[in-house]
Amino acid sequence: MFLREGTGKLVINETEATQYFHLSELLNVVRKPLVLTASENKYDILISVLGGGPNGQAGACAHGISRALAQVDPANHAALRANGLLTRDPRMVERKKYGQRGARRRFQFSKR
Repeated sequence: MFLREGTGKLVINETEATQYFHLSELLNVVRKPLVLTASENKYDILISVLGGGPNGQAGACAHGISRALAQVDPANHAALRANGLLTRDPRMVERKKYGQRGARRRFQFSKR
């Protein structure tokens, strides 16, 4: 992610944010840190994101923007923390175990 002085341009994976996230709710999630810190038209932001679905990617973009804004101006930290934008979502996919079909799914048991 790159944050630089500019006019408020938001580019995600070399695509304009309004075209990358077709749902307005997801676009609002991405722009929430900028709205909270009143810096919507201060910075140009370039984001590279991969994996997960659109909702997860929107959350990841918001988290990255929040961390960058907190680094640029430490006064933003309190507002971003209060709205839960600096907290990372710790959930991850559980690994597949040997002798099983998946992480928790087992092969069908046969008594005979």
